[in-house]
Amino acid sequence: MSTESEIKTAIQGVVGSNYSSWYIGITANPKQRREQHEADGKDTKYWREWKADSETAARNIEAYFLEKGMKGGEGGGDKPTYVYIY
Repeated sequence: MSTESEIKTAIQGVVGSNYSSWYIGITANPKQRREQHEADGKDTKYWREWKADSETAARNIEAYFLEKGMKGGEGGGDKPTYVYIY
């Protein structure tokens, strides 16, 4: 598990300032969610995921990067604690 700050720093290190090229989401089951994205025809080759220390942290991280221009939307289902990007 990682803190909100640790995950934000990690994501920033991966995407730099190229926010609009990346998708961010949250989920309780990253394996299943990745399979859903792939079934929808999305390229998840550069998939990365982190387990946040709380649902609140995961939601805050998602909102932070959506505001910066990442693709995605609020949601995440029931009790999402994983943050993922691709």
